[in-house]
Order: sequence, then C-alpha cells, then structure tokens
Amino acid sequence: MVSAILQMAVHRVEMRTAGAALREMFISAAASTWGVPVSRCKAAHGAVTLTDSTAKLTYGQLAPLAATLPVPTNPALTPDAQLTLIGQSVPRTDVPAKVNGSAQFGIDVRLPGMLYAAVVHSPKIGGTVVGTPSVPPGALGVVSLGNAVAVVAGSTWAAFQAAKGLKVKWSVPASSADIDTASIDATAQSLMASGTALSAEKVGDVGVGLGAARTTIDATYSLPYLAHACMEPLNCTALVTSNSCEVWAPTQGQGLNVGTIQGITGLAASQITIHTTMLGGGLGRKFEQDFIAQAVSISKAMGKPVKLTWSREQDFGNDRYRPMTLARVRAGLDSSGQVSAFWVRTVSPSISAQRGPLVGVDHSAVEGSVTLPYSFINRQTDWVQHPSTVPVGYWRSVGHSINAFVVESALDELALATGQDPYQLRRRLLAASPRELAVLDAAATLGGWNLPVPAGRARGIAFTSSFGSLSAQVVEVSKTSAGKLKVNSVAVAIDCGKAINPGIVAQQMQGGVAHGLSAALWGQVPFSAGRSTVTNFNRYRVLKMAEMPVVKVQIINSGAALGGIGEPGVPPVAPAVANAWARLTGTRIRTLPMFPGDGRMGEG
Repeated sequence: MVSAILQMAVHRVEMRTAGAALREMFISAAASTWGVPVSRCKAAHGAVTLTDSTAKLTYGQLAPLAATLPVPTNPALTPDAQLTLIGQSVPRTDVPAKVNGSAQFGIDVRLPGMLYAAVVHSPKIGGTVVGTPSVPPGALGVVSLGNAVAVVAGSTWAAFQAAKGLKVKWSVPASSADIDTASIDATAQSLMASGTALSAEKVGDVGVGLGAARTTIDATYSLPYLAHACMEPLNCTALVTSNSCEVWAPTQGQGLNVGTIQGITGLAASQITIHTTMLGGGLGRKFEQDFIAQAVSISKAMGKPVKLTWSREQDFGNDRYRPMTLARVRAGLDSSGQVSAFWVRTVSPSISAQRGPLVGVDHSAVEGSVTLPYSFINRQTDWVQHPSTVPVGYWRSVGHSINAFVVESALDELALATGQDPYQLRRRLLAASPRELAVLDAAATLGGWNLPVPAGRARGIAFTSSFGSLSAQVVEVSKTSAGKLKVNSVAVAIDCGKAINPGIVAQQMQGGVAHGLSAALWGQVPFSAGRSTVTNFNRYRVLKMAEMPVVKVQIINSGAALGGIGEPGVPPVAPAVANAWARLTGTRIRTLPMFPGDGRMGEG
C-alpha cells in the first residue's frame, strides 16, 4: 500500500502514461473507422474529431474497437504548455453526492438478508475473552473475537442495546495496571535520563558544538496520546461464503485487507473483493485491520452478510493512538551566530514494533527531527523506545506532527535567548536551500511578519518539510478577556512541487490547520487503570466552526518532484501557535495540549 498522501506523487507518471496510451488507441480506432491518417484526428472532451470535418466519435463509441488494438508502449505525453486541467482548480465531483445524501459511506451499506453487529472490547487493554458468553436478550447470536465479543441482531440499534446486557468473563494481564498516564510519564522521564538510545542521525559532534556555543538552551517537550476521532465510527460489512468474500468498508488499507481476510477465511486473493466506500474521516485509523477482521470473522461464523458498527465509546476506547512523546533538545549558538549544535533525544513507543520485529530505530518516531534542511553545524537525533503497551498507530502526518513542535519550538527558544528575530534566524539557517527559503519567505509575507502587530496580538512562525512537500505558517494570536488564547489568522505557504488541483491543495491546508489546532489546544487521551478515560467528544474537544481562524494559503509551484498535501498542513500549526503565545505572554508552552483544562466540549 502507498500512503494516500503520496498516491499522486507516486502514480502521476503511470496515470498520465495510461491516459496517453488510451488517447492514442481512441485516435487509431477513429482513424481506422474513417479511413484517414491518425494525423487528421484529435482527441478532446470525451470524443475524437476529424480535422476540417464535422465528423465526431465519442470514446464510448470507439471503445469496442479501441479495446482490440495493441497498447502503445511509449505514448507521447501532452506537453505542460498544452495542459488544460492540471494546475486548474477543478470543482470536486464528490460534493453534489455528499450534499444530496447519495454518497455511500461505509455506514450506508445495505445487503439483502443482512444481519447487524455491535462489538464489546475488553474493558482493559490487553484483555481477552474467557469462553463464549451467553446470547443476551434481543440478540441473535454472539461471536468471540479474542479481545472482544460481537453481538449480532436484526438492526444496529438492537445490537447496541443487546450489547449492554452482555455478560463477559475477561482475562486481564497484570501489566494492564501499568497503563496509567502517571506511570507512563514516569517511565518516560526515567528513560530520558538513563534509557539506552539508538542513534537516528549524527553529523559532527554535538558535544563539541555545545562546548563552543556562546548561548545554549536545554528544553524538554511533552506530547500526549491522541485519538483519531473520525466523524464516522469504524464499520465494515462482510459477506463470506465457502468460495468468496466481499467486503464493503471505509478503508485506507485495501492491500492489507486482502491478506487479513485470507488469514481468516483461507480463500485465495482472487476470491476476495474489497469495495471501498467514502471514508467518513480516515486520518490513518482506517488503515488498521482490526475492524475488517472482526466483520469478516462475524460473517463467517453467522453464515450471512453482517454489518459491524462500532459505537463511539468503543471507537474512542480502542483506538490506535498517536504515540505519546517526551523530547529533550540541547542546542547552542556560537559567537558567529551559527547553530553549533542541535541535539534531540526522544522517548516514545514504537508503532512498528507493535506490528512486527523492529530492527533499529522506528523512523516514524523521529521523522521531522532528522535530515532537517537547516544548516546546523553539528546535529544528532537519538531515540529511546518506550515499553508502553497502549496500542499506537499512524495519525495524520505521523511523527512530523510530534517532532515539528519539538524542533520549531526549540528554534524559537534559541532565537529569543539570543535576542534574534525567529524568522530571520530561520532565514540564515535556510540560506543554502533556496526552495525552502522561498516557502519561508512566502509565509512571512502572506502573514505580514514584518508589518506592525495590532495591539494585544503576536505572531509566531514555523517551517516544516514533510512527505516531499514544504510548508511554513505564520499564526497571529490574541488573548481573550477571559485570558484564553484566540487564534485570529493563519498564513500558509505550501510547495508540493506542482499543484495538480490548487483548490484541493488549499482545502487540505485549511483542514490541516483545523486538525492541528484541535490537537494542539485540547487534544489528549489520558489512561487510568488500564483504559482510556476518553469515551466520547464530551471529553475530546475539537475546533468549532466559530473558533476557526481565517486561513490564507499561497501555493508555490517550484517544479520539484510532486509531494503530498494531505498531511503537511498539520505539523507547523502547534509550534507556530506556541511561538506566538510565547511572544504575546512571555510564557513558553512545552507541554501539549496547551490548555488541557478546556478539553471538555462547551468549555473555554
């Protein structure tokens, strides 16, 4: 599977080549039909026309003949100067269906004779079912799923209600008692002090660089576990027979789905069909296989099509959370104004280690703190694996959402400690990287960095490189009469090589800002006695429409290789806000969320 954010970057040439081959085949079919040279035929707008004639054949009319022709091996691509769609803001074709309700999300799937299932997971992480419980009133059956029990009924509501009466005996490991936020944090502190670290990157000697520094900083940053909180809860519809399996699901992991289903059913890959519905929010959570495996197992056990829907409480309580992280940065500026050392030591659980043997560093844990474009004379990033058994997974922008806060906050601290403008410090550090510098400058100009700041406001800046794209943001904040932070505006500069559809690029940046703000301001999932204490949105606040700042986006088409756009809008938000708040109030925020006391919806 290729990450959704990189689909265009990875497959653009393949898709253009396939389209060019089809165009040549349609032209050849038309030329054959009319008995003319292909040079007199032109393909455009779903049809082939004949030069100096009114003759016209649609692709549909030509398809039967075109399908019999050999596929060109090296078709000519349309020159960039002649492109009519690439680079244009084309209206999204999915909007009308979403507006009129005809779009099919996973939760909309209906099959003849379908049963409905709810799921009850172990009340503590790591727990397993002991035996198969009795069928509760209102249910048609129960299916043991190892770490959960499915309740099957004639409707989703009936399944949810019957699940409330389910009596399950659980076997809970003693280690679940250690799944407690205080214990997890204490372990992180201990590992930060004396844990065995693996080197993710080492250039020069940071010890020498710190010794040569005129000014140094030593700062520790802490980030919590985060939920995906997808608007559509996990769901999957499965139909398993003796010789086939069909699945309808909002899934981000189709390639993995096939292997998962094979392991449960014993079917060949050719006997498995995956129907991908609208996601209803994915954010990395629907890359996972647990809900797919459950639906397939239930259908196989019941011998009928089954639609599984998780309740919101089951969704929040059994997520694959973004890993918590504790990071320490020691950095120094020498007498010439150069960053002589930048040393990052990170403690976090490993996503990769929970999926199989891990050899060396989990690179998702350190991305965003290695191969930085800044000209640090000496730099080093070390990683210590945290043993926490809280399930972790890929969250929008993955490690970049964590390490951007660490790196960009530390850079600001270094600038302020030496009386420098944070933007100008970054400019000097990017002087040898013109593409990166152009993005930083664009954000600064768009956000009015060098203009007077309105009274009672301050600006913060952050720059990140992620998923092949470059993004910088300037955030303007103020303090409300109640003393709370208000994000007034965000200026975003994004360079993804070339914007195929600029409208969608801008939308992704706006969505990334909203997602990143929710996480930075309020997002956290605490644990106590082996379980999450967050079960619904009443304890997991997200940005409201009225709280959304004005977001301005400038797209830079540098011509570099295509990068992603779904995730680069997220990482710069948290550090830019923290940097602005520090300039406004003099208070440096090193622990996220910034305002944990406002984490309940309706407060703040």
